[in-house]
Amino acid sequence: MDFNLPPELTAYLAELDQFIADEIKPLEAENDNIRFFDHRREWARTDFDNDGLPRPEWEALLREAKKRADKAGHFRFCLPEEFGGKNGSNLWMTVIREHLAAKGLGLHYDQQTEHAIVGNHPFIVMFRDFGTQDQKDEFINGILEGHRRVTFGLTEPYHGSDATHMETRAVPETRNGTPGFLINGEKMWTSGMHHATHVGLFCRTEGKDGDAKGITCLLVPARDEGVKIEQYLWTFNMPTDHPRVSFSDVWVPETAMFGPPGGGLPLAQSFVHENRIRQAAGSLGSAVYCIEQSVKYARARKPFGQPLSDNQAIQWPLVELATQVEMLRLLIRKTAWEMDQMPHPEVEKRISDKVSMCNYWSNRLCCEAADRAMQVHGGIGYSRHKAFEHIYRHHRRYRITEGSEEIQMRKVAAFLFGYMGPRKKELSAITWDDVDYRKGR
Repeated sequence: MDFNLPPELTAYLAELDQFIADEIKPLEAENDNIRFFDHRREWARTDFDNDGLPRPEWEALLREAKKRADKAGHFRFCLPEEFGGKNGSNLWMTVIREHLAAKGLGLHYDQQTEHAIVGNHPFIVMFRDFGTQDQKDEFINGILEGHRRVTFGLTEPYHGSDATHMETRAVPETRNGTPGFLINGEKMWTSGMHHATHVGLFCRTEGKDGDAKGITCLLVPARDEGVKIEQYLWTFNMPTDHPRVSFSDVWVPETAMFGPPGGGLPLAQSFVHENRIRQAAGSLGSAVYCIEQSVKYARARKPFGQPLSDNQAIQWPLVELATQVEMLRLLIRKTAWEMDQMPHPEVEKRISDKVSMCNYWSNRLCCEAADRAMQVHGGIGYSRHKAFEHIYRHHRRYRITEGSEEIQMRKVAAFLFGYMGPRKKELSAITWDDVDYRKGR
C-alpha cells in the first residue's frame, strides 16, 4: 500500500502553481481586482441596488480567469478527452481541489461561486450520459463555450430534501400537432438564473406524491414568457444569484425531455457523488488554510512577552483540528480512489455512505476551523481584513446545500444498519437469537 502521490500529480500541482503565478495573480492585481478578495470583497462583488446580484465586472473577471485556464489546458482537466479534457480522476481532483483551497482566497479558486481554474463541469457529463444527440450537439459545446447555461430547478418552497412530493406538474398537451408538456409550478434556489438560457426543470409527469418514479426533467427556455423570477433570496454570504422562480402555463415540446420519462431523480443524483467528494476536498483545503494561518499567527503574536503558541488553550483546539484534517484527508482520498475503481452507477450502491461521510464532516470541520481561527486571531480575526469570516459564511452554506448534514447522515445510517447498501441482506437477516447474551454470544 503506497500513500505517496504519483510523481505525475505532484508535477501537475507545480504546473498549476506556476500558472497561477504567471497568469492568475497578475490578473488579480490589475485594475484593483484585488478588491474582490480583500476586506471589500462582499461589497465589491454585490450590486446591492440590483436585487443583490453579482456585479457584472466581478463575473467578467471570473470568465477571464476561466478563459486563461482553458487556453492553458487546465479548465477542462476532469472531462473526457473527447470534450477537450484530460480524463482527470476523482483522486486527482480531490488532491487538486484541496491544494487550491489551502492557498486561501483568490482568483484561482473561489468556492462561493463554484469557480476554479480546474473546473468541475457536472452538466457536461450529464448531457453525455442522458442527453439525446440533438441535446448533446447543442449543450455540451454550448456550455463549454459559454452561450448555453443551464440552471437546476429541483427544490421547491415547500419541498427541499424530499423531492418526491414536489408540486410542479407537467401534463401532456399537443400544440400545432406537436406533442409536449404544459408546466405549472414554482422552484427555489435556481442558482444562476440571471444568466441562464435554460432551466433543467424537474416536474411530476405521472404517479402520485411520494413516488420516486414519475418525475421528469424538462429543458425549459429560461426566458419563456411564463417563466418569472419572483425574488432573489439574500443569503448569509453575498452576492446572491439564487431566486424563487414561478412557471405559469409554460409549454415545451417532447424533445425538451432530458433523460428518461419519469426517471428524473436518478438524473438529478447522477453527479452528486463526484460533486460531493470534490467539494469535500475544497472544504478540507480551506480548513487547512485556517489552521496554518492560526499556527503562524500564534507563533508570532507575543502577549505578555511570550508567544501566544505557548498556551495550551491555543495549542489543544488546533491539535484536535489538525488531527481531524489528517484523518479526513485519508478518507477523502481513499473514497475518491475507490470511486475511480468502479463504474459510476456502482458508487451509489457500494460506497455512497463514504462519500456522504467525507462531505458532511469536511464542511463541519471547515466551519469549526474558521471559527477557531477567528478566536486565535482575536479582534483582527473577526474583522474582514482576514479571510476567516468569509470562509465561515460560505462553508456554512455547504452544511445545507450539498445535501444537508442530516440527509447525508441518514444515508450513512442506512448503510450502517443495512437498510440499503452492500450489507442489506446480511443485516436484514439478524434476529434476536443472533445477539442474545444468554446464548453466550
